[in-house]
Order: sequence, then C-alpha cells, then structure tokens
Amino acid sequence: MTIRKIALCAAAILIAATGFADARPDTRKMTCEQTQALIQSQHAAVLTTGQNTYDRYVRQYGTECDYPEVPMSAYVTTRDGPCPLYRCDEPAVNFPN
Repeated sequence: MTIRKIALCAAAILIAATGFADARPDTRKMTCEQTQALIQSQHAAVLTTGQNTYDRYVRQYGTECDYPEVPMSAYVTTRDGPCPLYRCDEPAVNFPN
C-alpha cells in the first residue's frame, strides 16, 4: 500500500469514529418525554448523560438485559429535570442468616 492510501484509510476511520460519538442522543438536550419515547421505540439505546458519561438504557418490560441482569430504576438529567429510566443491572440478593 502506498502512504497516500494508508493516510486516506486512517482519515476515514477517524472521521467515522468522530461521527459515531456525535450521533449518540444527549439526554440533557431532550425532554423526559422524548427520552422515554426514544427508549420505548428502540427498546434500548446508548445515551449521553453528561459531558463525559453515557450508559445503555432499556424498556422496563423486555428482553434487552442479559441474565442475570434485569431492568433497574435509574434517573438521568433531561432538559426539563430528572427523568426516570431503566438500565440493566444485577439485582441485590439478600441471603438469610
């Protein structure tokens, strides 16, 4: 491969990676209703929740979580305040003494 082809491939990969990061929905720019509707329509979505934070959120009743995880309550900041959502997490187990 020539140096020019390598440089073009590297530039294409860099542009694609930058574009994907920008494409993730930002809960801080959406209303709670918009955020919840997005999750319901896509069943699960990775959402930006802060300047350097993101997470995957899911529907309350669905099969988007891998065993042993289940949908657990979570809150994110939206344009109109805290918004209740669900994300996959392992449930707390209380063992008898």
